[in-house]
Amino acid sequence: MPPHELLLVFGGIFVMLVIASFVTWWLKKAKPQHDWSELAQRIQSWWFMALVFAAAIAINQNISIIFFALISFLALKEYFTLVPAQRAHRQVLFWAYLSIPVQFLIVYIDWYGMFLIFIPVYMFLLIPVILILIGESKGFLRSVGSVHWGMMLMVFGLSHLAYLLVLPEGDLANAGGGGLVLYVVVLTQSNDVGQYIFGKLFGRHKIIPKVSPNKTWEGLIGGVVVTIGLAFLLAPLLTPLDTAWFILASGVILGLGGFVGDINISALKRDLGVKDTGSSIPGHGGIMDRIDSLTYTAPIFFHFTRYFF
Repeated sequence: MPPHELLLVFGGIFVMLVIASFVTWWLKKAKPQHDWSELAQRIQSWWFMALVFAAAIAINQNISIIFFALISFLALKEYFTLVPAQRAHRQVLFWAYLSIPVQFLIVYIDWYGMFLIFIPVYMFLLIPVILILIGESKGFLRSVGSVHWGMMLMVFGLSHLAYLLVLPEGDLANAGGGGLVLYVVVLTQSNDVGQYIFGKLFGRHKIIPKVSPNKTWEGLIGGVVVTIGLAFLLAPLLTPLDTAWFILASGVILGLGGFVGDINISALKRDLGVKDTGSSIPGHGGIMDRIDSLTYTAPIFFHFTRYFF
């Protein structure tokens, strides 16, 4: 059985989803003149994602690592679908995909030293060698940069979530590695929702209109405040964070890190001229649209926790 702390938090998540589903049903009945189809799609997608995520975290640690490897693969595949590549350079994508099982195997065996350098160093050095052996120099710089950037975000960044599963030793975290993962994911997603709601209600002053016109200071501050509040609520249950300063720091870095991860992918989409990275999640867009913030919050929280605890 999963630790009772995990069950308690998952129970709270599903209660919130029940309330959201009821509110959506009520809105359809009370205000039929408005189109609530996108909201309904979003809630249905959240149900599916929450159930899959809960099963992956609660069943078995090995299943959880495989689950995150699959998410990493889907995100990288979506990324390569968006980013144009020279036909002669597509052979290098095989090696980029191969980095996924290697990186997550390193996580599984808890080889921290190799985990830190496999993609940032060895894959960084290997990719240009492969392109050189292909013998095609046209678009060389674009291909090297785009392939390695994709691996750094979609494989290296996300693999920190999986490593959180094997990070705790003994009673380091009340709910074990699953608790640390749940803490990061819940706070990151809540930060996104908080920024959206506060931005819609109070947003007046734009932060970076050329990259993401809908992002406002009011939304950012509101999202960070929500994240800090949840940090104080969930940290005693799910993490080893044992002082108010550490809890506050985790809320701040997850709130700000989530914002940067979000606008990072927003800049990519704006550069490529697309609204969403895909359509695999109804109402949400693609995989990258949903995990964009986690590409920053997962590594930041991982190293914060490992360094201090």
